Amino acid sequence: MPRYKLTIEYDGRPFAGWQRQDQHPSVQQCLEEAAHKLDQSDVLVYGAGRTDSGVHALGQVAHVDLVKDLGADKVRDALNYHLKPHPVSVIEAEAVSDAFHARFSAVQRHYLYRIIDRRPPLTLDRGQAWRVSQTLDANAMHVAAQALIGQHDFTTFRDAQCQADSPVKSIDKVAVARYGEEVQITVSAISFLHRQVRSLTGSLVEVGTGKWTPADFKAALDAADRQRCGPVAPPDGLYLTAVDYPEAQSAVPDG
Repeated sequence: MPRYKLTIEYDGRPFAGWQRQDQHPSVQQCLEEAAHKLDQSDVLVYGAGRTDSGVHALGQVAHVDLVKDLGADKVRDALNYHLKPHPVSVIEAEAVSDAFHARFSAVQRHYLYRIIDRRPPLTLDRGQAWRVSQTLDANAMHVAAQALIGQHDFTTFRDAQCQADSPVKSIDKVAVARYGEEVQITVSAISFLHRQVRSLTGSLVEVGTGKWTPADFKAALDAADRQRCGPVAPPDGLYLTAVDYPEAQSAVPDG
């Protein structure tokens, strides 16, 4: 059975998240139903990450095994045809070896959080960015965020419903930058705790508004205490932007 790596973007607003659920629509369900119409078989789609309800993706990655060997471009176009009218698009399909697994082969995941700090309500960006009515100090937020780099006990920024075995994770890169009226937070790591990015974003906004200092933020992290977390940011502004893999596992075997 040919295996295909899918790069996917979606608007998370209509969905209860990535993972298939019994009572609510999910991105995984939409893709599996589209793949079933294409392949006429029971198809499972495996994603690189389980984004929450309302969270978007610019570069989610999944893999799927199909009975039919249609070629990558036809798989992409056929899936997109059957995905209508859902706000989900397969940007690229690529034939890969059986050794490739969208979740377990990933070596890096990249997230973006968009904040627009202005008084007027959002129109075009409603549901796709977090509006904060107070002007944020992006430089102070960036300074505070550097405390996150490296391996830490992230209990402070771990959701109570997180099912990970340990709160200890490593963040490889984090940056906060302003682009006009938009403040962007970018975070990269091999894996994340449940709602970790939204939790740390809410606390960084506390720094941006002047309620916390960068030292307060670091103290909250070091406390490893969920009660020290600031308000959790809404899902609106969060995007899974890319997932990285070793090049060798993305290749189709010869013969």
